[in-house]
Amino acid sequence: METTTKKNISAMIALIFLTLIWGYNWVVMKSALQFAGPFQFAAMRTFFGAVVLFVVIYLTKRPLGLKEFPTMLVLGILQTIGFTGLLLWALVEGGAGKTAVLTYTMPFWVMLFAWPMLGEKVQGWQWLAVISAIFGMVLIFDPLHIKADGFSMFLAICSGVSWALSAIISKKLHRRSPDLDLLNLTAWPMLLGSIPMVFIAFIVPADPIQWTGYLIGAILFNVFLSGALAWLLWLYALQILPAGVASMTSMLAPVIGVLAAWIQLNEVPSSMELIGMLLISLALVQISMMTMRKHKPVDCAEGQEL
Repeated sequence: METTTKKNISAMIALIFLTLIWGYNWVVMKSALQFAGPFQFAAMRTFFGAVVLFVVIYLTKRPLGLKEFPTMLVLGILQTIGFTGLLLWALVEGGAGKTAVLTYTMPFWVMLFAWPMLGEKVQGWQWLAVISAIFGMVLIFDPLHIKADGFSMFLAICSGVSWALSAIISKKLHRRSPDLDLLNLTAWPMLLGSIPMVFIAFIVPADPIQWTGYLIGAILFNVFLSGALAWLLWLYALQILPAGVASMTSMLAPVIGVLAAWIQLNEVPSSMELIGMLLISLALVQISMMTMRKHKPVDCAEGQEL
């Protein structure tokens, strides 16, 4: 019993550290875009991140081979271009905190897409989460007073939608190939998706990269801390804690992103935005709690590092 308690405590510490990394990374990415274009930064963090993950796979003696190629390619496009590329594009004009909250609407979209794609109907109290998330997004958008960052907010939501679609496809892939290693399932799509991202970075016009100390530090932060280390912490926590608990704890990341952007970047949300963020947060907490009750044992959870 004492050993189990110690493992649970160590897993929660790992999750808290992971959440701090993912939450603060929104400020890191927003600040890094002063020195590089969004697609340039996305290409660097995904390509080098994939390289580091393959090194981790090799060192931990996990399977290196590429399986399920067509599906892996689709996942790479959704996760790397659709998720990472769009969220960094959204950060160019949008606030880090607001972008974090809108991107983290992913579980809400997963719940909706699971209905037609997985046959998992939205039922009962799930509708309350749907209504809460929709009202939250409407309040943040404030359609009666569209602001200059309206397109940025749209991109952030599209990033969350892409993340959700990749999670649904990952779940279907897991059902088809349950023995597929989770780290392998992360590394190959990241590498496959980073290749077209590199081409996009060369094609889309952008100012020359300013190789400042901050930019180099931001790349290292994304590759090693928000990438490789965060995934190892996530896998470690999933081995010990129920997936629902781990997922609900990770939902603190956008809250940390909002607070960090408020303190460091002076991004003060309006009252309408704060209410909208609160409604989305409540919806995410409710979805996580329902997931935790539904899947009490440790389960395989899909995600993408931030």
